[in-house]
Amino acid sequence: MSEKLIKSASRITKRLIRRAYPVKVFYPNWRNILGTDFPWGKESLPLSDEPRILFANVGGHSEAATLESLLAVALTLRGAKVDILLCDEVLPACERCGIDWVLSVGSFMRHGPKKDACPTCFTPAYDMFRSMGVTVRRYSEFLSEDNFRSAEQIANSIPMQDIGDCVISNVPVGEHALAGALRFYARGDLKGEPHGETVLRRYLQGSLLTTSALSTLFDQSDYACVVAHHGIYVPQGLVGAVARQKNVRVVNWTIAYRKQTFIFSHGDTYHHTMMSESVKNWEDIQWTDKIEKELMDYLKSRWDGSMDWISFNRSPENDLRIIEHELGIDFSKPCVGLLTNVIWDAQLHYPSNVFHNMIEWLLETVRYFASRPDLQLIVRVHPAEVTGAIRSRQLAEEEIKRAFPTLPKNVFIIPPDSPVSTYATMLQCNAAIIYGTKTGIELASLGIPVIVAGEAWIRNKGITFDATSVAEYRSLLDRLPFAGRLSDHEIKRARKYAYHFFFRRMIPLENMVPAGWPRYVLKVDGLDDLLPGKNLGLDVICDGITRGAEFIYPAEHRRGAEHPRLPLLTSEAVKA
Repeated sequence: MSEKLIKSASRITKRLIRRAYPVKVFYPNWRNILGTDFPWGKESLPLSDEPRILFANVGGHSEAATLESLLAVALTLRGAKVDILLCDEVLPACERCGIDWVLSVGSFMRHGPKKDACPTCFTPAYDMFRSMGVTVRRYSEFLSEDNFRSAEQIANSIPMQDIGDCVISNVPVGEHALAGALRFYARGDLKGEPHGETVLRRYLQGSLLTTSALSTLFDQSDYACVVAHHGIYVPQGLVGAVARQKNVRVVNWTIAYRKQTFIFSHGDTYHHTMMSESVKNWEDIQWTDKIEKELMDYLKSRWDGSMDWISFNRSPENDLRIIEHELGIDFSKPCVGLLTNVIWDAQLHYPSNVFHNMIEWLLETVRYFASRPDLQLIVRVHPAEVTGAIRSRQLAEEEIKRAFPTLPKNVFIIPPDSPVSTYATMLQCNAAIIYGTKTGIELASLGIPVIVAGEAWIRNKGITFDATSVAEYRSLLDRLPFAGRLSDHEIKRARKYAYHFFFRRMIPLENMVPAGWPRYVLKVDGLDDLLPGKNLGLDVICDGITRGAEFIYPAEHRRGAEHPRLPLLTSEAVKA
C-alpha cells in the first residue's frame, strides 16, 4: 500500500473514531468555581449606564469560550450588560470545520458541519453560558426562511473566480468565505481540489447568513461593543464587518505566544491593526537596564519556547557545525535568510502587500538569488506547516521544487520538520527577508537587518526595510549584502517595539493556568478574584472593552501596581 493511501486510511480511521467517541470539550463549571457566590445575581448589581456588550464566537472553541466566560463575569461585576451570541447549528460552514475534522469532504458537502463539528459546539457552550445567568442569543432567532433561500441562491450564482472579491452591502462576504475555504483545506489556493468550489460556496452561504443574522440583531439591540475571537473567517470576520457598518465598536482577540497572555485589538482583527498601530504607543518607553534584561532573557527563551505556550521547536539544534553539514552551506560566505509563513493562514486582503500571495514572493525571491551566486539564500520553512494545529496540505518546499526541479546551487532549504534552530541560523546571515512572520521583530532586536515584503507586524515601525512595490523590493535585494548590522540607535528602537509587543500588547491573565491541551484552564477561587483592582491584566482588558481604552499592559511598571487609566481611543482610531 502506498504511503499516500496509508495516510488517507489513517485520517479516515481517526475521523470515524472521533465521530463514535466525540472529543471531550472542556468548559468551566461556573457553579463549582463560584460555590456559594453562585448565582452572582444580576439583581444585586447596580443598574448603571455601563455599556451593553456582545460576545460573538464559535462555541466549540473551548479555549475561547473559557476566556469569554471569564470576561462576561468580570464585565458584569463592573456593571456591564453582557450577551452571548452562538450559532445553533444553522451555518452550512464555519471556522471550526477542516478537512482533517470531517469524515470526508463528500460528507461535508452533503451535511456541512452537523455530523462532525456541531455536536460538540453549540450545546456545551450554550449550557455553560446559560448556567452563568447571561443572556444567550442564537443565530436562528434572527434568520428567516427567506434569508436561507437568498443566501443559497446568491452563493450558487456568483462565478467561482469572483467569490473572493464579492462585497454585498459593503460587507466583504467573499473575502472571509475564501479565507475560510482555504483554512478548511489548509492550502493557499483551491487548485486541484475536486470539491473546492462546492466547499467555497458553502462558506459564502455561511458568510451571507452571518451577515443577515448580525444585521437583524444590531437593528433590534443597542450594543456598545462586540467582542469576537480572531476577527476573521466565518463567522467572526462577518461579525466585525457588520458591526463596523452599524457603528458598533469592535474588539478582536487571540491567544498570544507567552504563557498566560492574550492580544486584544480595537476596530478590526489584529492581523490588520498591529501593522497600523501608532509608534507613539511605544517609542517613548523609558528604557532601563531592567527592561532590557527582561526582554533579552525572554527573546533567548524563544529559541526553545520555554516561556511560551505557543512554540514550534522545543528541542532546537544550535550547533553551527552540525547545521553547516546538514544544509551543505558555508557560513564563512555571505548568507541571507528567508523565513516563510504558513501558506493558508489568515488569507485576507492586505493593502500593503507587494505580491499577490506568499508563494509568488517566495518563487520571485529564489529566482532573484539564482542570479546572485555571490550570496547564499537560506529558506527556513515555517515549522507550523507540520507542527501546527492544522497541518498544511500545501508545502512551501514542494512549491519551490515544483518551480525549480533543480534547485539553484546557492539556495538551501531548511524543511519544516528540521530541528535546525531558526535563530542560530539567522544569526549567521547578513540580513533576513520576511513576508509576514513575527520572527522579524526578534531578529531586528538582535541587530539583523530585515526586509519586509508582506503583512509583517513589524512593518511601518521605522525599524525594517519595507518594500511597497515589486520594483522597490528588487532594489532592496540589489543592495545586499548590507554593510553591517543595525546601528545601536536602530537596535534600541527595535527592542522598544519588541518589548511593547511581547510584554505590553500581550496582556497577562493569571487566571488562565497552562494545562497542555486545552492550553489553559480557568482558576478562580471566587468573585473577589475578578473585581476591579485585583488583576491588572483583567482591568486593562475590561477597560478596553467598556471604555475604548488602549489594550496596552503597563509592564514597565511594577506588577501589582494600581492600574493607570489609559487614554481612550478617538472614534476615528476605533473605526480605523
